[in-house]
Amino acid sequence: MTIPSREELIRLLPYARRYARALTGSQPDGDALVADSLKALLSGEAEADGTESARVVLYRAVTRSSAAAPAGTQPSLLSDMQRQLLLLTALEEMPLGEAARIVAVPGEQAASLLAEARNKLRTSSATDVLIIEDEPIIALDIEELVTNCGHRVVGVASTESDAVEIAARERPGLILADINLGIGGDGTHAVARILRHLDAPVIFVTAYPERLLTGEGSEPPFVITKPFEPLTLAIATYQAVTGGVRVI
Repeated sequence: MTIPSREELIRLLPYARRYARALTGSQPDGDALVADSLKALLSGEAEADGTESARVVLYRAVTRSSAAAPAGTQPSLLSDMQRQLLLLTALEEMPLGEAARIVAVPGEQAASLLAEARNKLRTSSATDVLIIEDEPIIALDIEELVTNCGHRVVGVASTESDAVEIAARERPGLILADINLGIGGDGTHAVARILRHLDAPVIFVTAYPERLLTGEGSEPPFVITKPFEPLTLAIATYQAVTGGVRVI
């Protein structure tokens, strides 16, 4: 058994934490999951094959640790394995072959589960969405993607003040926020102000996800890397709205 080097694990940590948070729907739960996985790897309790990449080994450990976590209290459209495959292939942009090895199923079975999961996403519950984005063209693209996912856009804000005002008026069920609003302020500050008076899941969009996953202070459970595919947004919105709960 060959354990990935410390340097390799450190390099992969921000992305493994993003995956774990999306699985659990929570920063503390996701980070605890990664910590448990690292302990299992370093102690020799987790499976580590010297022929596989450090990424596959670490993500497999996180995935298996998540199976031991308590199940949620709400039913889910997707099985645990379907959610894992969706997140691995779309959010983490892994080839299907690697994702199949991580969840420990044959490639053909993984492809079948993934296709079924994508179809189920189209029937998931819709919600009202506030988009915080200062670039008009990008905002229009995101609005179209959100609408195609079955959600209703209740407002598009280009500044921090507009975002707070729209959120107070419309009470969205989901917030999709860019980080950098240019002269309009900061997306994270806008979200912090909104969440003082509104309990809603948030998905941050950024070209530099590692800046939000430093392990210092409060961090978002849902982060999408720019540019992203429609399926990535569909999966993230589903996980955010359902709280990342596991199947009963």
